[in-house]
Amino acid sequence: MVLTYARMTLIGYMSILALVLAACDSESKEKKTGQALVSVNGKEVTMLQLNDEIKRANIRPDQYEAASKQLLESLIARQLIMDEAISNKLDRTPDVMQARERANAQIISQAYMQSIVSKVAKPSKAEIDDYYQNHPEYFSQRKQFDLTIVRIATKDLDDELKKIIEAAKSLDEVVAWLDKSKVQYLRNLASRSTTDLPSQMVAMMQQKSKDTIFIINEQENSLLMSVNAIMDSPITAAVAAPQIEKFLINQKYKEATDAEVARLRTVAKIEYFNDKASTSKAEKTATQSTVSPPPGVTDNLNLAEPVLEGTIERGIMGIK
Repeated sequence: MVLTYARMTLIGYMSILALVLAACDSESKEKKTGQALVSVNGKEVTMLQLNDEIKRANIRPDQYEAASKQLLESLIARQLIMDEAISNKLDRTPDVMQARERANAQIISQAYMQSIVSKVAKPSKAEIDDYYQNHPEYFSQRKQFDLTIVRIATKDLDDELKKIIEAAKSLDEVVAWLDKSKVQYLRNLASRSTTDLPSQMVAMMQQKSKDTIFIINEQENSLLMSVNAIMDSPITAAVAAPQIEKFLINQKYKEATDAEVARLRTVAKIEYFNDKASTSKAEKTATQSTVSPPPGVTDNLNLAEPVLEGTIERGIMGIK
């Protein structure tokens, strides 16, 4: 079977909520557009709907026939469940109505932002070359760090363990104490480069001795990490160019969306009705980047400052 029954059921049932949220009033008798494939309680399931499901499921041409049958049954099941939900007035509950409004606003907002970023020009070769030349630490002078990482529960990182880490000459000594004290941990080896790690951490790794144990707090877990070796791992301009291009285009997308939100603020009439709802100018600027970008837009491409930066800034400590 091309797609398992469990997978097809999951695809159909996971889509039920979205379909309920987007459904018209139960009294509406307006017909769907597209060639009808089946009628479910007087409501048509169309070829247009089926094709959309096939597109979302990334079906290969040779899988089309078998997958179409399964997806059609999934659409029928979804329509049946949606009809039953509406008959029980679940589409009128406050939570569902609010979720519907939010989903509608999100879809429309993303469509508008997509129209904004679609006008952004791709980075030129000169821009890509400049980025390569201005960031040798990520490319021509890139380093690779071979690490030993021990993951423990943060609740186990008490004052006693911190004293053991401070006095230890190596991570192996800490691991021996963990074994003796029956503290659970996971130990593994990893390789990371300067393009994978935040600049603050890279600097500390290069400055400290190999006996240094770094502690990285990750909420419920903490990482104890030591550097085994540092090696040169340069990347040529030709190899780096595609990744730099993606990174720069995403930067431009973010700048374009932030600028558009700022522009809309200047022409809009915004009234705050209580002090708690109002924000300062600085806070307004900071919130601009929280607007959801169009699909495919991301700030992190393992270049410059990865997402890990925030975690490291909160938790990294060098302990001899």
